[in-house]
Amino acid sequence: MDNAIIIFCTTPDMESAEDISQKLIESKLAACCNIISNMKSVYFWKNKIQHDQEQLILIKTLASKFTSVQELISAEHPYDLPEIVSVKIADVSKSYLSWITETVRAK
Repeated sequence: MDNAIIIFCTTPDMESAEDISQKLIESKLAACCNIISNMKSVYFWKNKIQHDQEQLILIKTLASKFTSVQELISAEHPYDLPEIVSVKIADVSKSYLSWITETVRAK
């Protein structure tokens, strides 16, 4: 069975987060996207420390879908260099994993 992953992606605003999430779900590339709003990000960019409010999308999908998710985010994202980071889900209930698998494979 394919490994479940969570992909982290930050966006500058809620509109971008909702748009990307909607397209991932419609394309069956993700089973679920959670948007955490008004997150504070501190990072180094263009030779200085930046402080920004961002939205964080937690994308639940399968490892086999990572490249397609990355391509969709890259095409739709307003940033020059969007955060697209995945982590493997070490433990997950069988029923939740089945739901993810059935959802992203259903076409």
